[in-house]
Parts: sequence; C-alpha cells; structure tokens
Amino acid sequence: MLKTIFSLPADLYRNRRLVMKLAKNDFKTRYAGSYFGTIWAFVHPVVTILVYWFVFSVGFRSNTDELGIPFVLYLVAGIVPWFFFSDALSGGTNALIEYNYLVKKVVFNISVLPVVKIISALFVHGFFVILAIILYMCNGRFPDMYYLQIFYYSACAFFLVTGLCYATSAIVVLFRDLGQIIGIILQIGVWITPIMWVAESMIGVQSRLYKILQLNPMFYIVSGYRDAFIIKRWFWERPNWTIYFWVVSIICFLFGNWIFKRLRIHFADVL
Repeated sequence: MLKTIFSLPADLYRNRRLVMKLAKNDFKTRYAGSYFGTIWAFVHPVVTILVYWFVFSVGFRSNTDELGIPFVLYLVAGIVPWFFFSDALSGGTNALIEYNYLVKKVVFNISVLPVVKIISALFVHGFFVILAIILYMCNGRFPDMYYLQIFYYSACAFFLVTGLCYATSAIVVLFRDLGQIIGIILQIGVWITPIMWVAESMIGVQSRLYKILQLNPMFYIVSGYRDAFIIKRWFWERPNWTIYFWVVSIICFLFGNWIFKRLRIHFADVL
C-alpha cells in the first residue's frame, strides 16, 4: 500500500526538471500558431467571468449584500478554482493521447504526462489568483493571513485532480468517449457547485440538499477560496468537511494510481 502511495510522487520528484520543462513547453505550444498566442489562455476565462457577472448580477440580480461584497467578487472567488479544476481535468485526461509519441518510447516515464498538463493549467491559475487579489484590493479588501489558505486549497485541487487524471487518462486510451463524458460532467458540475449562486441563502446550511452538495469535493475547495477571500475562516474550523475531502481525495489518488498501472501495458499498442 505504501509503495503504491509513494511511487508516483517519487517518479515526479526524480523527473521534476523534465516535468517543469514539458509543462512550460505545453503552455507555450497550446496556442502556437495563433496571432495572440498564450494571451488566449487568459482571454477566454475573463470573458466567461464577464458573461456570468452580467447574466447573474444584472439579469437575475443575484444578491450578495448579506456578505457585504459585490456579486462579481463572490463569483470570482468561486470560479477561479473551478477554472483550474476544469482545465486540468480536461487536459490531463487527454495527456497520453496528445503525447502519444512519448508513450511509445520505451525509456520514457509516461506517469509524468498527466501532471505536465495539470502544472500547465496551474500557470494560468496563478494569474487568475493574482487578478482576484487585485479585484478585491480595488474593493478595499487587502490581503491578510487568511489569504495564505489559497496555497492550501490550490494544493487540495492539485491533489484531487491528479488522482482523477491518472484514472481518466488511462481509461480514455481504451475508451475514447470518456473525453466527451468528462466534458458533460464538467458542464453539469459548474452549475451544481455553488459558484454562481449562494447556497447558504438559497437552500440553507441545514437543508438535506446542502448536505448532499457537500459531498462534491469541489464544493469544499470553492468554499475554501471564499473563506480566504470573504468569510475569513480557517480550514481547520471545518474539521469534518476537511477530513471528508482528504479521505475522498486519497481514495481517488489510490484508485487512479491503480488504474494507471494496470492499463499502462496497453498504451503503446493502442496509441
């Protein structure tokens, strides 16, 4: 069991320079050939935020007055981690297919490929975290000690999506339709995760539906970002939810590791 848990982290540490080099190259080449290049990595999410802000703040008039902040700040705190999760899961799922020429090399350690995509998404995530901090500062909310939790919740998202990507990247090689299924799940997930709506006021913290929504690990992360930016609450003040998240994440990681190792012998033949 311990060997299973630490084998992938050990591989990543041994190949850390290669992983960072591939991640930087992946980020640069993702938009290679387009006139504005990597700028598109930031334009699409910004436009999405503006559209959601207009629809829910101007159209549906979502109310965040009880939190003492404009709706756009509430939206940004929730959608920034979701952008990372969505981008990392989509990219990580297709990592082996995209880098099939490396998979066929006997001497190459293919276990690093899903993480390459996740780190590539992390570069964009860092930009949007900084943008979020600037937006909050423009609203008179300056960084404090609670902002340090952003590193913790980013690590939570990284660990969760890594386990998921090891499973999905292995399965999609043999079952290509999984990529489309992941896309549909992400479309549903962005709505059932309280990103654009205030779950506490709309359905109530004590409601059964709220308890069901808490089973979604991304709800924990989204709420964590808002705890850092808005509520000013430490993660250890939610001990039960924190324990639940890490239990689920570790199970996902172990399952993803197991699936990846079981199926990797077929990758070169199929790709």
